[in-house]
Amino acid sequence: MYREILVQVADEETKVAVLEEGQLVEIYVERAPDQRLAGNIYKGVTRNVLPGMQAAFVDIGLGKNAFLYVEDALVNTIWQQGDGHSIKEGVRPNICDVIKEGQELVVQIAKEPVGTKGARVTTQITLPGRYLVLMPSVDYIGISRRIDDEIERERLREIAEGIKPVGMGLIVRTVAEGASAEELQQDRDNLLKIWERIMRREQNVAGPALIHRDVELVQRIVRDIFNDDIQKLSVNSRTVLDRIFEFADEVDTQLKGKVFLSDTNNLFAKYAVDYELAQALKSKVWLNNGGYLVIDQTEALTAIDVNTGKFVGTTNLADTVFKTNIEAATEIARQLRLRNIGGIIIIDFIDMQDEKHKEEVLSVLGEELKKDKIKAHILGITTLGLVEMTRKKVGQSLSSTLEKICPYCGGKGRILSEETVFLALKRDMRETAAVSSAKTLLVELHPLVAAFLTRDGGTSLQGLEKELNVNLVIKEKEGCCIEKYDINPIYSHKSK
Repeated sequence: MYREILVQVADEETKVAVLEEGQLVEIYVERAPDQRLAGNIYKGVTRNVLPGMQAAFVDIGLGKNAFLYVEDALVNTIWQQGDGHSIKEGVRPNICDVIKEGQELVVQIAKEPVGTKGARVTTQITLPGRYLVLMPSVDYIGISRRIDDEIERERLREIAEGIKPVGMGLIVRTVAEGASAEELQQDRDNLLKIWERIMRREQNVAGPALIHRDVELVQRIVRDIFNDDIQKLSVNSRTVLDRIFEFADEVDTQLKGKVFLSDTNNLFAKYAVDYELAQALKSKVWLNNGGYLVIDQTEALTAIDVNTGKFVGTTNLADTVFKTNIEAATEIARQLRLRNIGGIIIIDFIDMQDEKHKEEVLSVLGEELKKDKIKAHILGITTLGLVEMTRKKVGQSLSSTLEKICPYCGGKGRILSEETVFLALKRDMRETAAVSSAKTLLVELHPLVAAFLTRDGGTSLQGLEKELNVNLVIKEKEGCCIEKYDINPIYSHKSK
């Protein structure tokens, strides 16, 4: 499979697109390096301990306190209480036995703050490198599940056991497959230096304070995504190109041969990425065969509905439904990656009677999800014929990154009809006329609502003026919300 990375830098924004066979599958956006919080490490101060929720709120210097679950507060050293009394092994301790109000903690943001929710943090620090992830607080060795070869897994495990710092843990990343012991050891040394810097800063500052910021987007891409599976990386900025070369010298010098400066400044336009990005923000997604998906994201879950649309098939209904569902399964996996949708996902495939067809659709969905570096799990088909699955939440969704809640509808996606607003307007005009001595009312409103007042050649307006015993002056306001209107009495000198 031909995979390439596009890096476009413009103004105060950096975008990175990952393409597979020319098709956009992942997009990363960074408006300013300090906007991304996940991965940052803070010295925090515990403000509230909540036994009923088995959690604590930790002040890390942001607008909202971070949320720390008891499981995320448990590290090797915490199984011993401060007074020397041990906590029974294997029994989940109470949050009050782990953390006290006013206690300072070194925590890392595991999940970005979303909406009204603060960030979720953990005391189980992880420092990702090119080949390894260092876990200073966990004595553990892990090997990426994506490395399938058992001989290679065993080789990497032996190397990891030989270089693992005492009392710390290491996870061997997928990109380490085939790497030498020297490369892994060098990566470990670099991570230990970072951890030492963090500890020195932690000792020299008072909480709440930021003590380590994760690397910027382009460096993360080179570190985490740019590997042997990527054939080419194109960038539209000479400055960023030099930074990529500099970072590649630290992680893998062979990568530099795959990095190229684009011949156009608008790299995304050349590859039609901007168009794909715009489509990824819409709820309806068309399939190549004429069918379509409807993707509805809510705070609790994401629902995906599959429809045959314009596709009528060639043989019979079962075949038409099966082909639509197969193509939908492939596209759904791509959309989950592209939109970075996490949490609970419910898929309503078109009903299939053939059990083999159901199994094959689930198989295709599972195979496509394997291309995703973020863990997803298919739970199966419910009695209602819905496919349940989960995908780990990592960072913000594409919609949360590029869009905000509509100030008019409050995120519902629907507003009052002009007729509903018109009827409410009439009620308010009656109330205003009843309490005001003014003989004229100025009504400022949306043109669509105004059309109800001036319909029938103005008969409705004249009838309303007669009913209220006032003159109505109608002023249309282009661009205002259809639900908004203003009624202002206009007094003459005599009526005052």
